[in-house]
Parts: sequence; structure tokens; C-alpha cells
Amino acid sequence: MRRSAVLHEVLHENEEVEFSLLCVCVCHLAKIGKHHPDLVVETSTLSSVPPPNITYSLSLPSSVADKGSLSALQLEAIIYACQQHEVLLPNGQRAGFLIGDGAGVGKGRTVAGIIFENYLKGRKKALWFSVSNDLKYDAERDLKDIEASHIPVHALNKIRYGDTATSEGVLFATYSALIGESQAGGQHRTRLKQILDWCRENFDGVIVFDECHKAKNASSTKMGKAVLDLQNKLPQARVVYASATGASEPKNMIYMSRLGIWGEGTPFHAFDEFLHAIEKRGVGAMEIVAMDMKVSGMYIARQLSFTGVTFRIEEIPLDQQYKIVYDKAAKLWAEALMVFQQAADLIGLESRKSLWGQFWSAHQRFFKYLCIAAKVRRLVELAKEELAKDKCIVIGLQSTGEARTREVLDENDGHLNCFVSAAEGVFLSLIQKHFPSTKRKREKGTGIKRKRKSTLHCPAFDLLPSEVSRVSSMGLAPFSLLGAPLICNFQVTLNFCISFAGNFHMLPSHKEMHGLRELEHVEKMKQDLLAKVKALGKELPLNTLDELINHFGGPEHVAEMTGRKGRVVCRPDGSVMFESRAEQGLSIDHVNLKEKERFMNGEKLVAIISEASSSGISLQADRRVKNQKRRVHMTLELPWSADRAIQQFGRTHRSNQVSAPEYVFLISELAGERRFASIVAKRLESLGALTHGDRRATESRDLSKYNFENKVTCSCSQGSSGWGSPKILKLLSLFPEMKQGLISVGISTQSSLPCCTLADCSITKFLNRILGLEVDKQNMLFQYFSDTFDYLIEKDKKEGKYDMGILGKKKRSDQTSFTAPLRFPAPPHADHWLLLCPHCLLGCWRVPAPHSTDPETPVNRSCKLIQEGKECFQGMRLRHYYMLCGALLRVWSRIANIMADITNTSYLQIVRLKTKEKKKQVGR
Repeated sequence: MRRSAVLHEVLHENEEVEFSLLCVCVCHLAKIGKHHPDLVVETSTLSSVPPPNITYSLSLPSSVADKGSLSALQLEAIIYACQQHEVLLPNGQRAGFLIGDGAGVGKGRTVAGIIFENYLKGRKKALWFSVSNDLKYDAERDLKDIEASHIPVHALNKIRYGDTATSEGVLFATYSALIGESQAGGQHRTRLKQILDWCRENFDGVIVFDECHKAKNASSTKMGKAVLDLQNKLPQARVVYASATGASEPKNMIYMSRLGIWGEGTPFHAFDEFLHAIEKRGVGAMEIVAMDMKVSGMYIARQLSFTGVTFRIEEIPLDQQYKIVYDKAAKLWAEALMVFQQAADLIGLESRKSLWGQFWSAHQRFFKYLCIAAKVRRLVELAKEELAKDKCIVIGLQSTGEARTREVLDENDGHLNCFVSAAEGVFLSLIQKHFPSTKRKREKGTGIKRKRKSTLHCPAFDLLPSEVSRVSSMGLAPFSLLGAPLICNFQVTLNFCISFAGNFHMLPSHKEMHGLRELEHVEKMKQDLLAKVKALGKELPLNTLDELINHFGGPEHVAEMTGRKGRVVCRPDGSVMFESRAEQGLSIDHVNLKEKERFMNGEKLVAIISEASSSGISLQADRRVKNQKRRVHMTLELPWSADRAIQQFGRTHRSNQVSAPEYVFLISELAGERRFASIVAKRLESLGALTHGDRRATESRDLSKYNFENKVTCSCSQGSSGWGSPKILKLLSLFPEMKQGLISVGISTQSSLPCCTLADCSITKFLNRILGLEVDKQNMLFQYFSDTFDYLIEKDKKEGKYDMGILGKKKRSDQTSFTAPLRFPAPPHADHWLLLCPHCLLGCWRVPAPHSTDPETPVNRSCKLIQEGKECFQGMRLRHYYMLCGALLRVWSRIANIMADITNTSYLQIVRLKTKEKKKQVGR
């Protein structure tokens, strides 16, 4: 298989550059079909290993290939998937196949082709799972495009639970449907049972898990467990996993049980063993996994070339007014931390894990809203500049702020006359729902069982109005005035009982009065805190999505593709109102599709998309649509995970486009926002390693400077050089304000305080918490952290401890040799390596050492290493490197054990090199 290299341009910080990844053009093995309409590439690492030979013969009509309904690349994926489905795993289940093609390569048609192929083979039923019911229409379109419109597609959500129809065709369902249950009960009480009954026994048709990244939490979510359960109950089914982001991290591969990488008959008896082995060895190991999967015929991954795509990071300076508001918010959150702690102490709250979990979660969301707000004004300026250049805009964000809008509507009986602040809503909601109270103590306290409320009906009695209002304001049992029945809840009122005896009533004891005063004080603390938040709310930024739409002229000019049902708009007369997004004759589910049409037709030149429209919607400059202006894709809010980021980026870069998009990432100069970039940078890197065999294969290279979550940072929080080290403690003692700042965000040097200690604070927690510091303190502390981080990386690189993934070895072609196994002077302990054949090849390369003069011997013959009987490489003109290539995953543990015996370490650097014959090799 011949491939030509695509030039790689090095990205420079803050420069606009073209995307030309370290990729090679894909040249398919299947000799049928027409070329794909756009240039498709494969990473150089993945291309260094060949897929297995083709042995499967297609039954698809020749016209499908001749007309180009399925391109040669799509036909190749169909062939390999069907070929892999002929394999039975050691546990008796049928092997599955993973399609990791990037957005725009055409996974939909490929999946439709696999279903059509099996239909022609007599397997008339298939299951197709995806993320939205609307994508059922896309499935029908894909089948129609490949001349398979006669295969019906049944939407599971339109079929009653009791319906046992056995119609042929495709049963289309969402992942959420897998956990659906009928309230009426009956034979088909669950959707899963209904699906199994539809398939019947010995089902050997196709099961497609489209956008399969949705099942990534298979070990912890009901939906993920259902995906595994379905595969186990249909062992002969032909499983296809399809997603550009199927495994953003190794742990997310757990649902891919049919790949046969772990389990019976494999080197890894359970998924946990596989996970431990891969995570222990970093991104290089992930690249090896991807290569091994391709060699084994269970995986294919191509992506559209990034030729013409531009990428830049726009760092947004903070204006003075924004800093003032941010600092006020930081101080109020620090005060809130102390108030929550005092209230918890006053009521004697025993279990506080849930309380602090809610507190810090709200803390993080609040400041993320503030981070986003810092960039709105600059984004609008940039967007208007691009619109003036005859381009169109796509804005990507995650948060819509709808929850807060709904809360304000409920508080005002469905009326709304102003834009709302999502940040304010997060803060208020935390206090209203989670402020320490007797109810929380009773229900959440350790060892305290929830008791049934006991009530006492008393006749009329004389209770002073002042006492009524005081007790009622404390949230206690409802007391009535003269002449009305009284209902007293003993548990809430701390056994405060009022007895009636003529005109005499018994007052509570001194102890009970003390308890009531404390409760009254706690309630006052809560109300005071709410008042301060509401006062701050007048200065907090408004809901970002509503504000953006308003800046661009209202809904008439902006195509909104989100999951929210309503929005706040400004009318021509300046008044503000809430309106539904639903339109005449359209359900809310179809509004996004209508908005997409308006954008693609050029009726609207600004589109705003959230996660709800990050799968299945194409917004590229398609040759088939009216709006062929170049897309400028601006990311205002980075998603929490890499797979979401990739899905959103893929909306604007797809096949059949007139021009490639421009990507603009907006990141404020607020140090804490590096936290969000850090999450995505880390996972984009591992995503590229695992799903494309190369950590450099995704859009993370300029974001890589924000990746602060790796093994290096572990040394920041552990050992003698960690956060709890004397050096750090001394530093904090010199800067008391910085020490107080850390305490205000729940990081302390003393274990007695209600927060984590500095020594136990992880980097993740540290980066989360510093968002709550005032701007200058935050930036100063982060700068110190960043400098320390850079120093540790440089130190580890010098000591050879830094995991750089697969490294390339540069050499002069006349001094590079490639040999077959053991056809060279055998390396030390060669007998060990014989055990690994025939799974792997062992090669030897002679690589020139830099700045060498002496041909073969050390310059200094009195070298200490030589005198100690050890090898010295100083001054050597040529060095010998031994590299193990091939299906390394299958002998992984044995390699590690052998290396541990020889070198006292199981670590081996994974390297990439090219021989003088231009052959690429990757190995250890």
C-alpha cells in the first residue's frame, strides 16, 4: 500500500497557521469504487502498519461502486468490517469492528453499506443506535443514497411497548431508549426486553452503535451497562462501533467488549488489567494499541485532510470593570465558604461530604460563566469583522443558561422583563437548596435514620403573634393564630411541644430555647447571604447565549441550534420578554433542523451551536447549498471533554466543501481558564493517540501548552517537592496574602480547617479552586505554578523520564540499516527475545551520534564507566538501537517482564523511524 507524505508545518504560538497534520494520504487496498470526493488522510504512525489482506467478497450491487454512491474508502471499511465479523472470539462471541473515521468521511453511508451487505446475505434485521431520534431521517437518507431505500427503518420511540411486530428492516433507537421502562408494566415492560424479543434467538444481524462515545461510562451508568448487556445477550450479533471519538481515554473503551483485546484467550484477562497496562505507559502505549487494532483487522480510522484549515488562539485581555466585578464575586464566595461552615457547626451537621460537593461544583460553574462572559464583547467584534469580509460565523458553546431562566420565570408567575444572569442563578440555587439546615442534618447525618413525621392536633390556644411570626420565619411547623387548629411537627421543632390547659400554655425549656435561637441565627445567616448575592447579581454578566443573539440583531439573524425550549429576547421598543423557540407547524424537536436549513440557505449568517447539535448536523460550506461562504468557527466555551470538542469541531469541516473552515479559540487572560483548556488539551492528545494512532492527530497542538494534567504534575503534589514540601510552605509564609487566598478557596496548610490540606490537594483540584481567587492573586499563583511545571518537564526530559509518546529518530540514509529478526549481531540476552517471535520483529539500526569525531571508541579512554566495566557511548560515531516491532500488544506483559530482568525497569521508549528504503517502523 503506497502512501505519500503530507507536509507538516510547525505551529507557532498565537500565529494563524494551516493545518497539515503529520498524516499521509490514504490509498485503499480494495480495488473497487471511485475516489472519495475530498482528500482523506491517515496519521503517519497508523499508516506505518498495514491492515490484513482482504479475503471477503462483497455482495453489494456493482452500481453502488460504479456510480460512487459509496467511495473506495467507504467500501474498504465495509469489507474489513464484514471480514472481521466472520471471526469468533475465544469466549464464543462474534468479533466486532470499530470505525474511527473522523467527521465528514461518511460513517453514515459506511454503516448503511454494512447493513445493506448483510441484508443481501439474508440477515434482514438490524439494530441502529444513535444519539437522537431525529437522526432516524439521516439513516433513511443514507440507505436511500446507496440504493437501499427498500430497507425500512422503524423508529422504536413510535412503537408501543406491547408491540411485538417482527417486520424486517432496521430498528432505530437512541441510547436512552435502552433504559426505557413502561409504567403500565406487562410482558414488554422494558425497551431492552422488547428489542431482544424483536431480534429473536440466535440473532446474527448487525448492531450499530453509532456515535458510540455516548456509552463510554459503561461501568457506572445505567445506559452504559445496558449497551454491554445487549452485546452479552446477543453473542452472535455483528457489532459495529462507529465514532470519531469512540475512546477519548483508555477507560472509555470498556463498552467495546467485542474487540477481543481483553478477556478470555487474550493477554489481559479483564478490562482492568488492560486499562492498568495502558495508563501506566502513557500516550505512546495508546498509539501502539491503535496500531495493533489496525494490524488485527478490527479497526480503521481516516480523517479529512486539514489542508486549507486555519487555526488560531485569540487571548482576550480583561478590562478593569470586569476585574472589579470578578474580585467582588471571589470575595463573596470566600465569605460564603465561612458562612456555610459556621452554619454547619451551629446545627451540628455530621456528614458534610455532600454539602461540600455541591458547594465546590457550584463554585466551578459560577466562575466558568464569568470566564465565558469575559470574551463575549471581543467575540462580537471579531465576528462582525469576519462578516464584513463576506464570511459566515459558527459559534460553539456548551452552556445555554436555560435552567436559571426557568427559575426566574417560576418566581415571577411566568413573566420576565429583563435578561437574567446564569452565574447569579448558580449561586442563589446553591444557597436555597443546599444551605446547612436541620432538614439536612436529619436526612443526611451519619447514623441518623429518617423518622416519620408525627403531628399533634390541638384546640385553639392563645399564642402571641410575635412568637408565631418568629417561629414561622425559622421554617418550623406551621402555627395558627387564635381559634384555628394547630399542627406541630415535633422533629422539626426539636420536640417543642405546646400543651393546652385552659388559658395556660407551657413554654419551651432553656435548652430548647437555645436551640431555637441557633436555628433563628442560621436562618438569618442564610437570608443575609442571599441578599448579598442578589446585590452582586446586579453587576454580574447576563446570560451569554441571550446576549450574543441580541448583539447580532435578534433571532431573525441568528440560527440557534441548542437544546433549550425558550429564550429571552429584546423587542423593537426596548422591552424584554420570554418566548418559546417552537414555531408554527413545527415541534421543538424539528426547530434545530429548520434553523440549520436557514443557515445553509444563507437566510442567516450567524449560527450558534451547543452540545445538543454537535452530532449529526452538517454546517460546512457544502457545494450543494446556497450559502457557500467560508465558515469561521469560533469556540467561546471549550467543552469539558475531548470527544465533545471533536464532535463540535466536526460540524464545519466535512466532505464536499468549497472551502475549509477557520477555527478561532477564544481564551481569556484569566489564569483559571487555563483549567478548561487543560482538560481538552489533555484528552485531545490521548484521543489522537488512541483513535488515530498518533497523539498529534487532533486539533490539540496549540492547546498542548495548556495541558497541565500529566505524570509530571503528580510530582507537584507528592513527595518532598510537592505542595506540602517545606519549600512551598516557606514560600507561602513569605506571602501571607497568598496563603489566605488558598484558604479562601478551600486549600489549607492545616488539616483542622474545613478544606483539603495542601499536601493532599491534587493538580485538578488546585486548578479548579484558583478560579475563586481575585484576578491578580489568581494570575500570580498560576504563574508560579506554570513556571514550576515547565521546570519539572525540562528536568524530566533531561533525565529521560518524560513520556513523549512515540519519538522519531532522525538519521542519514547511508548510515541506517534494517534487518530481519536476529540477522545481525545479537543484542544482549537475545535468548529472551526469541520467545517473542513470531508475534514481533526485532530490528537493529545504526544511528549517527551528534558531533562525534572518533569512529568507534570513546574520546576519553579513562572514562569512569569504562573503568567500572560498563558501556560508554560518549563520542561514539555510531550507536546501535534495537527495536521490537509488530503486534506488541499481544506480548506486552512478557516484554515488560524481560526488560525488568535485564535493565531493572519495565519502561521502554516507543519510537518511530524511517529506513533508507523509506519504510516506516514503529516499535519499542
